[in-house]
Amino acid sequence: MKSLRTTSKLKKIALEFSFYYEIRKKYHQLAIKRKLTQQQKKEIQNFYRRAIGRHVPLIWHKFLYSRTGRYSPYYIPVGVYRSEMIGRMNNFPFKDAYADKNVAELLFPDVVQPKTFVKNINHHFYADGKAISREEAIARCQNLDNAIIKPSLLTRGEGVRRISVRDGVTDYRGKRIEQLFNEYERDFIVQEAVRQHERMSALNPASVNTIRLLTYRRDMEIVLLYAVIRIGRAGQVIDNESAGGISTLINPDGTLGRYAFGAPGYDMVEKTDSGITLEGYAIPSFQEVVETAKRLHYRLPHFNIAAWDFAVGEQGEPVFIEWNADPDLSQSAFGPGFGENPEAFLKEIYQNRNTRHSYW
Repeated sequence: MKSLRTTSKLKKIALEFSFYYEIRKKYHQLAIKRKLTQQQKKEIQNFYRRAIGRHVPLIWHKFLYSRTGRYSPYYIPVGVYRSEMIGRMNNFPFKDAYADKNVAELLFPDVVQPKTFVKNINHHFYADGKAISREEAIARCQNLDNAIIKPSLLTRGEGVRRISVRDGVTDYRGKRIEQLFNEYERDFIVQEAVRQHERMSALNPASVNTIRLLTYRRDMEIVLLYAVIRIGRAGQVIDNESAGGISTLINPDGTLGRYAFGAPGYDMVEKTDSGITLEGYAIPSFQEVVETAKRLHYRLPHFNIAAWDFAVGEQGEPVFIEWNADPDLSQSAFGPGFGENPEAFLKEIYQNRNTRHSYW
């Protein structure tokens, strides 16, 4: 038993340091590098000693302060968040099963979702709630006007492709649909691409620009930690920052903030590639999207924190895209991930056992 605990501790330390070295590299890529004063360093460490009982690496505070020009002692170090906090908020061994994009229709049958053509779950094909053969799955995808194929267990836009199919031949490098099935191999989904509201499309017509919400369950209440919008770059299908997209905060009234952030080097963007000025731009149906996410979160009792991606349909209806049980924090776009008064949140989180250990 001692050996297992030691192994888990070493893995936790290794994970935290992997994020430490990653963010240090990004810090050195920034054009402007701000240093923390001794008073700021003291303020940060005093806060974390009170909240979680230990000091934290300061590189994340340096990075976010340098990138945004906004200092706060309450930024959440990503290494600490990923190695310690998520596993205390969410039941990690349940993560992949619940967050599988192929089961979203079962978990959330009463919310609008993109039309699904075919699912592949653990090598088995399904459509319309029934098991089907591989041959039938291929037949169902012979002619598709505007579809999305993506892995069902991966996040951050990995493996997402927009395709059209004519007589079995896709517009992705001329490959046949069965060849794409072979490449994805297992655990993927083929859906109709969302037709989004004109105000969302105006931000970047090539991508479905999604609202990303982070919600947190405190006993019987679901609270919204923050809201951002993710916008694709010109000609790009994916809006994730990791895939080149940009993101900016959404204010409580549904209007956008002044600046968007992408990968280092795309900081403080004030306009989209399509020429839309971000500041004050109104997002349609924002409050409805927030209330929908809160309602759905109650169905996830094993997960106290959840990220939600919603599109806004042509008629203004919230369209559920996916949820994430292991979400990133959009602290460049929004600010401190748990707000400007996070001590109570952190103390509450650290009362829980870290289930990430059993996931390892």
